[in-house]
Amino acid sequence: MSRKIFRSAVATAAAVLLASLVIILGCLYDYFGAVQASQLKDELRLAAYAVEESGQNYLERMTAQDYRYAWTPEYRLTWIASDGTVLFDTDEPAEGMENHGNRTEVREAFAKGESSSVRYSDTWAERTLYYARALNDGTVLRISIRQVTVLALVLVILQPILLVGVLAVVLSAVLANRMAKRIVQPLNSLDLDHPLENDAYEELSPLLRRIGQQRGQISDQLRELRARTDEFEQITGHMNEGLVVLDQKGAVLSINPAAQKLFGADRSCIRQDFLAVDHSCEMSQAILAALENGHSEIRAGRNGREIQFDISRIESEGTVIGAVLLAFDVTEQAFAERNRREFTANVSHELKTPLQSITGSAELLENGLVKEEDIPQFIGLIRTEAARLVTLVEDIIHLSQLDEGIAPARETVDLWETAKDVASVLRDGAAEKGVQISVTGEPVSIEGVRSFLHEMIYNLCDNAVKYNVENGSVEIEVSQGGHEAVVAVRDTGIGIPAEYQSRIFERFFRVDKSRSKASGGTGLGLSIVKHIAQYHHGTIGLQSEAGKGTVISVTLPLTREPGPAAESGGQSAKAGDGF
Repeated sequence: MSRKIFRSAVATAAAVLLASLVIILGCLYDYFGAVQASQLKDELRLAAYAVEESGQNYLERMTAQDYRYAWTPEYRLTWIASDGTVLFDTDEPAEGMENHGNRTEVREAFAKGESSSVRYSDTWAERTLYYARALNDGTVLRISIRQVTVLALVLVILQPILLVGVLAVVLSAVLANRMAKRIVQPLNSLDLDHPLENDAYEELSPLLRRIGQQRGQISDQLRELRARTDEFEQITGHMNEGLVVLDQKGAVLSINPAAQKLFGADRSCIRQDFLAVDHSCEMSQAILAALENGHSEIRAGRNGREIQFDISRIESEGTVIGAVLLAFDVTEQAFAERNRREFTANVSHELKTPLQSITGSAELLENGLVKEEDIPQFIGLIRTEAARLVTLVEDIIHLSQLDEGIAPARETVDLWETAKDVASVLRDGAAEKGVQISVTGEPVSIEGVRSFLHEMIYNLCDNAVKYNVENGSVEIEVSQGGHEAVVAVRDTGIGIPAEYQSRIFERFFRVDKSRSKASGGTGLGLSIVKHIAQYHHGTIGLQSEAGKGTVISVTLPLTREPGPAAESGGQSAKAGDGF
């Protein structure tokens, strides 16, 4: 601003100086020109009287040496006859001069009695002023004087004009600089944080009041924005889902802690391109698709979890200003969906096999294609397969009840007594295979569902017997450690290969399917064990080596109340069946 004031002041001073010079020169030139013209008329009138009285003698006396000081040499007198012939001239001999009859001032003097005219030199640096007057004898007396023009006058005094101009410009520059500083200094010292407390120009009062009002509005808006920002950060900071806000160029504007953990980033990634956070080509394409089409979704694995990314475009007044990325952990959902599909397929297969056997045997019996002595065998097959169906359906219903948390009332259950009951039930069947069952440990009581706990130990022992070797053994050990009860079933069976140990608790999973079918299992025993343990907030441990036996231990809290079993893939033992 000070530069503008300085330039304006200097330009104004220069313009005023130039205008002053033009006006002064013009006025003085006009004034002195008028004075000289008046003097020229007076001189012509006096000379005309003298010529009328003395004729050529007067003119000759004026040109004589004795009168040089009396006659101003700038004036020139010319006496012209009626035919234009020059009779006398004070500067040149009349004989050598051309006819003056066509001169404007002479012609008009013969016609009007008096006239004047102005003629410029070829360079326009000088002009000649002529006055002519008709005499009584019919002749014309003309007087003339040479004058410099304004242009010549300016050229003559150009040096002093430039000197004055330079001095004036320098002086005006100094004054303008001081004036600009004095004008701008109060403006530069304004306290815009407290606009109403300034002692400045009165003309600035409306502006300062307006600034004060706007500062108040801005402060209110900033407080509101800060509150909304804090609220947004609090909300997004406690979200389990990852949230990333991007601008229209794909740079990160905001990222919450869940997203930072998911992508392995921190807040330093803000204002950086999202490619610096996630290098996935699929993610970049999904973001571009969302910016173009409004929405896109992809699923990808991150840190051993399955994540669904929902990306939506953000618009304001019809203009795309960015995108928001939401990351949902759908591992459990995907696991449940996969289990549901597998469960449906396995149930269909498990139901189809005995039904086909029952249907085939019934058709043979119905059509009389079975020999009389083979009829009992076919009837026995039908009964066996029907019993297998009933057991399978009961196990499925039982699993559904565990999934839904449906269970009988709780009571105090002695695990050692329950283990002895299970051993007594299985002892005869085990003896047929040469397998001995023993119960060791101590009485340990917990709060739980007696039928569930009985079935849990039964399934563990039944599997241990079925997959044991001849003359093998099964040991049920019940113990207490701290605030936990431990039921361990140890066998000397065929063992479980290491590659299958993570899947034996999945529904319908079998290590040796042919042997499992031969033993009549439904493929849901260990899955039920897992769900009963989870229902009682317990955990399952597994130690096994192929050909050397297996130890499955269930650890249950003594005092913790039971609850519904969770279908979770994050447990140490996953849903499934035996080996």
